[in-house]
Amino acid sequence: MAFAQLLDQVGSMGRFQVLNVLMLCFPTLFMATHNLLQNFTAAVPGHHCRISANFTCGDNATGNLDCRHLFIPTDGKRMLQKCRRFVTIQWQALDPNFTGLEGMESQEEPCLDGWVYEEEVFASTVVTEWDLVCDFRNLQQMAQSIYMAGVLAGAVVFGGLSDKFGRKALLIWSCFQMAVSGSCAAFAPSFIAYCVFRFLSGMALSGVGLNCSSLSVEWTPMHHRATVSMATGYSYTAGQFVLAGVAYAIRDWRWLQLALSFPYFVFFLYGWWFVESARWYATAGNLDQALKELQKVARINGQKEQGEKLTLEVLKASLQKETVSAKSSFTVVDLVRTPGLRRITCCLCFVWFSTSFAYYGLAMDLQNFGVSVYLIQVIFGAVDIPAKLIAFFIICYFGRRISQALSLILAGLSMVGNLFVPQDMQLLRTVFAVFGKGCLAASFNCVFLYTGELYPTVIRSTGMGFGNTMARIGGIVAPLVRMGSEYSSTLPLLIYGTAPIVSGIAACFLPETLNVPLPDTINDVESQNVERQKEAEASQHDGIILDQREMKEIREESHPLKNVEQRNFDVPNRS
Repeated sequence: MAFAQLLDQVGSMGRFQVLNVLMLCFPTLFMATHNLLQNFTAAVPGHHCRISANFTCGDNATGNLDCRHLFIPTDGKRMLQKCRRFVTIQWQALDPNFTGLEGMESQEEPCLDGWVYEEEVFASTVVTEWDLVCDFRNLQQMAQSIYMAGVLAGAVVFGGLSDKFGRKALLIWSCFQMAVSGSCAAFAPSFIAYCVFRFLSGMALSGVGLNCSSLSVEWTPMHHRATVSMATGYSYTAGQFVLAGVAYAIRDWRWLQLALSFPYFVFFLYGWWFVESARWYATAGNLDQALKELQKVARINGQKEQGEKLTLEVLKASLQKETVSAKSSFTVVDLVRTPGLRRITCCLCFVWFSTSFAYYGLAMDLQNFGVSVYLIQVIFGAVDIPAKLIAFFIICYFGRRISQALSLILAGLSMVGNLFVPQDMQLLRTVFAVFGKGCLAASFNCVFLYTGELYPTVIRSTGMGFGNTMARIGGIVAPLVRMGSEYSSTLPLLIYGTAPIVSGIAACFLPETLNVPLPDTINDVESQNVERQKEAEASQHDGIILDQREMKEIREESHPLKNVEQRNFDVPNRS
């Protein structure tokens, strides 16, 4: 795995690497805003049936008579029902001695004239735009699932294309597609058109995430990968604060959608500056371009002389395995071609799916926490800061595997624990949810780094794409599971909590990658597995020998003849 030595020769973690990571952080930052955007653009304001145009009712705040209860039934808390109204006006409710309509027969009907929405928090959303309430309320969750389906499609499409055409080209295209489709969604004339553009935005966002991750990992020396992963993870956290701030300032969903999509035009323009991965060029067999990129990086890092020492002959000698692998074509089937890769892929399927499934199960349900949706978004973003910092230290000093497993299991336990907290203890329920969300954020941070280190360069983007595919399946399923609350209020939370616990156990079977060089070929992965098995067998053999020695010493100590001899030896000679 000589590429690590080549990186050291051209400056290791120099000026280029810092600028590269910094520029990749901005597209990652705005990924968070689009993933969680529907918390605000598709929020459901308070609403009730529209009253006939022949009547006008004020409310207590304006000092006018509030006569809405003449037209709209109320629930047990005297709150106006959201989806029903009276067929005829209930004039008897004006009688001072009137005790309520309970027990009285009164005909009701759906909201035939539409709805009236509260505008104190949201000026407009897609829900108010197209009346996605009552019988159409599931369309709001469906829109988020369609967006996640786009992210899924993007992971499948862009993962393979990135390994074939390079990281830089696909990143530039993904930023352009994100800018165009996101802006078009802001001007969508219908709900169907909105869903189509959101689907395309989801595809583009997947391409942005995959290629940002690959470019950052493949240009980073081994001992700095965890630091770079933390930096990109915190950029995603910063995106949650940006979303809360921009959404608070812009209450109209169309302008909010446009404001968070336009920056991708800027990323598209400066994306041409990115340096293509020399690792990818080498595994693609294009050593000429790999040499040019390495020399360019050496100049930026102030190591021009070292870069000039690199020649095609040096690269061919150093990257023999990569050159051989370039003659082969790789597909998604290669993710399960060998025993080592099968185990990695199987375990990562569980990890990616459950992390995303539980994460979006919590993060896309902000309105049910009983506090300001803007405040809870800030809290959900703030908890990422300590969570990812703790995960960073665990990753660096204890390894990726324990960090991945621990974060998932703790997240699952916190969500399952909420099942035993009464509904009226809202603060404690929020604390459990925030803790679980922090653990899932740490899990996301770890799995991006972990997956990039487990898969070899020749199929790294394919592997990342497959992992993202499983994550997006989790993101698609999460809103659908939430619909199950109509049948059982505890069922969604039970499912959200169980999945991370199972995946945390599966993560224990992944190989450790702490201080292990990045594999470039499939043979590298298998060689690492063989070495780990030999080390395990050697340690087990040493343990058996040690146990045998200890048992022998115990037997000798407890042998009766030895005790007699010892006692005879200790008796003084009286003669």
